[in-house]
Amino acid sequence: MKTLIAAYSGVLRGTGASFLSALQEIPSLPWLSKSQIQKQLQIISVLQWVLSFLAMGIACTVILVYLFCTDYWLIAALYLAWLVFDWNTPTKGGRRSTWARNWAVWRYYRDYFPVRLVKTHNLLPTRNYMFGYHPHGILCLGAFCNFGTEATGFSKKFPGIRPHLATLAGNFRIPVLRDYLMSGGICPVNRDSIDYILSKNGTGNAVIIVVGGAAESLHCKPGKNSVTLKNRKGFVKLALQHGADLVPLYSFGENEVYKQVTFEEGSWGRWVQRKFQKYIGFAPCVFHGCGIFSPNSWGLVPYSRPINTVVGEPITIPKIENPSQKEVDMYHSMYMNSLVKLFDKYKTKFGLLETETLEVI
Repeated sequence: MKTLIAAYSGVLRGTGASFLSALQEIPSLPWLSKSQIQKQLQIISVLQWVLSFLAMGIACTVILVYLFCTDYWLIAALYLAWLVFDWNTPTKGGRRSTWARNWAVWRYYRDYFPVRLVKTHNLLPTRNYMFGYHPHGILCLGAFCNFGTEATGFSKKFPGIRPHLATLAGNFRIPVLRDYLMSGGICPVNRDSIDYILSKNGTGNAVIIVVGGAAESLHCKPGKNSVTLKNRKGFVKLALQHGADLVPLYSFGENEVYKQVTFEEGSWGRWVQRKFQKYIGFAPCVFHGCGIFSPNSWGLVPYSRPINTVVGEPITIPKIENPSQKEVDMYHSMYMNSLVKLFDKYKTKFGLLETETLEVI
């Protein structure tokens, strides 16, 4: 037991390797090989993030309300007071933690799929950038690993660049979940937050927007390469207003890690999804992965499929405080062409046929 506790403290410090050795030394676990232990730790690491994303907000809110009804109400009251005081922090650059971004758990998360970040061009620390991430997938698992953690080595591959992965603003109104997200450098995908990062936070910032959003998530399924982009021009206008260079990204494999039940347009299921998307900002997807102990069972664990995120060539953007629609359309067209070229250049390298095309809707 002492050996196990000591090893676990190594995991907290970010090493993780000693934890495997400690488990193998326990006499009651002779049947566990190093590879089996690693695989289970990878599954647990991925599952904890999936459950955190789906349920942490609800769970923490319920616990907070419960504490108010107990002798520990002061803890809840103090946290709420802090929440009020700290309310605007997410829209002012957030509160990232280098320690949290380097947790050993994220390396196990990375190795489960595995996730890989592919650099094609250098990025200048003297510029700001607007990354467009495609496709959305079900839970943006590749986006989180690459830009919400240091598991794939973003800071080493792009020195001097700080990534800010943007997600639903509603997540930052939920107790504890907001702090968990901010620790990874994640920010709300709203005008105030992006304006602050690109205009009041110096240079060397990269805001990552999953352009297709909830609408795109409804169409994702294994074997489909489709992005919702034709009428998504707001991010281009923001880039022009701040003079932030546009960078297209395509994540090969993002759509392969979950299977989704897709509803036809006009069906009751799609009607419910559209209402959620309109009034709440996200569309509930009916999806499944595999179970914890068997890849052939159903569960919330994503399938172990490679996710390769390719960072394309930056498109130099001038600063225009009030860009015309013609200017927005021109740079939007340049961005779409650049994304399609990026897909075509790397598709065969990551397992697609030469005949595969990227559908832009």
